[in-house]
Amino acid sequence: MAISELQLPAAVKAHELADAKTLAATLARDVAERLRAAVAAKGQACVVLSGGRSPVPFLERLAAEALDWSKVTVSLADERWVPVEHADSNAGLLARHLLKGTAAKARFMGLYQQAENLERAAANADQALADLPAIDVLVLGMGDDGHTASLFPNSPNLDEGLAPNSSRRCLPMLAPSVPHQRLSMTRALLASAAFTVLSVQGQGKLATLRAALAGQDLTEMPIRAFLHDPLDIYWCP
Repeated sequence: MAISELQLPAAVKAHELADAKTLAATLARDVAERLRAAVAAKGQACVVLSGGRSPVPFLERLAAEALDWSKVTVSLADERWVPVEHADSNAGLLARHLLKGTAAKARFMGLYQQAENLERAAANADQALADLPAIDVLVLGMGDDGHTASLFPNSPNLDEGLAPNSSRRCLPMLAPSVPHQRLSMTRALLASAAFTVLSVQGQGKLATLRAALAGQDLTEMPIRAFLHDPLDIYWCP
């Protein structure tokens, strides 16, 4: 099955790429183009990225893009509550694969905060995100369970995390089958992005996307909260 066979909402645009290498290069080019336009228009740009293994080739290609990185703020849609030195840190992932060379000049605003507990760490991150510039580009991923960022089905704070008008920017979240506690930007903040991308690969993710499009319950598959707003989906087999 190809993504062109799905019945996508009118606001969703699909980009079908040949393979993972082409997806990474195309997405990096398109994101960089948006960031350059934002810098030209207002003197700065902001991109919010997602972690995990699959974005690594994209991050490497984005790091090589010709861009005035000193005028770019980089942040994360979500983070594991671990120090940057930890192997599972998304901030560490960006440090290794994006924030190097000329891209090291970017301003990084991470979500991880040292605190006595996850709730306090999320509150501190929420406060810090008050200084985040308007998001020009948001790049989301999607899990096989339909989660995006760290908005997981059945997480205790999911209702507030998905509330479209929440005053919170960041919430403590729990992944049902993953050991680390999480910090996640809320839907209210994520949805403020001027341009939103969902990057997915493979038939399994396509099946998840089809299931998400077939239902309405946001708490069952949180990615549904983003599927009826303007969205560009980049997919390869």
